[in-house]
Amino acid sequence: MGVNWKAFVDQIQHYQSFVLVSHIRPDCDALGSELGMAEVLRAIGKDVRIINAHRTPQALSFLDPAGNIEVLGDSVEAEDVKADCIMILDTSAWAQLGDMGDVIRASRADKMVLDHHVGEDELGARMYKDYQSEATGHLVVQAADALNVPLTRTMATPLFAAIATDTGWFRFPSVTSDTYRTIARLIDAGVVPSEVYGDLYERDTLGRLKLRGLILSRTITEMDGALVYTSVNKEDFELCGAQPNDTEDAINLTLAIRGTQAAVIFVGQVRGGFKLSFRSRCGLDCNEVARQFGGGGHKAAAGAFLEGTLDDVQGRVLPVVRDALAAALG
Repeated sequence: MGVNWKAFVDQIQHYQSFVLVSHIRPDCDALGSELGMAEVLRAIGKDVRIINAHRTPQALSFLDPAGNIEVLGDSVEAEDVKADCIMILDTSAWAQLGDMGDVIRASRADKMVLDHHVGEDELGARMYKDYQSEATGHLVVQAADALNVPLTRTMATPLFAAIATDTGWFRFPSVTSDTYRTIARLIDAGVVPSEVYGDLYERDTLGRLKLRGLILSRTITEMDGALVYTSVNKEDFELCGAQPNDTEDAINLTLAIRGTQAAVIFVGQVRGGFKLSFRSRCGLDCNEVARQFGGGGHKAAAGAFLEGTLDDVQGRVLPVVRDALAAALG
């Protein structure tokens, strides 16, 4: 079921000031959706701030050359987060909002969510969701259309990055003919795909390459190659001279192994515990698996977080994945 755009527009028109928020460890869809939506709202005369709980990863800073994204506890304090409406993009879960969750709970501002993920918490917000959409960035393009805002290059670049990365550069089953029509419009608006690709994938640090090599060297296969998993410990970042966000998209490299149907990566966090990422290219529902560990996402890609050592976490997670994959493969 798609977004009720008439209701969305009616709610937008009710407010003058907005704070846009997305999830912790922001990726291109989170950042691109925020930046694109901010420009759309400014085009109709609204006052807009973007405030996140986590800093923009250095590798994605090209999306925000003007430095418009503020960071809670860094450039802004909780008491300074004031607006008529708080719009949450690309997540519907308290756990994914980090410290901004407490700010949102305490705020008297109205709340609204624009998202494409299946799972959701009760955020006290009006939900505008389309589970079939391949990226929240695509929903922002639709929001611009609903608000009669022409696309500009400033909007198009972050929104192109949002859609391109959340579809694995148009490799994932979520891609439709409408995806390509939307991408064509963004190109017409001025985005240069080769420049975005270069900024994303051709500016790697030596540390990032070393870390990916380490991750791949730890790859283990089970179930006749149908299941692949690997891991990275928090100490590995310093060892390789890498950053935590350098693990982004590493799990997709394991799916290149012939016969792989599902993959899991366990990423050690600086403050302890492990971030889990699940991928599937069969009937295994990653969202359902992730929900068993307090996470969520999509059928083909989802994530969660668990406290504990690597052995503890793998001992809890892998049996669940094995059972789910066996059931999916029949």
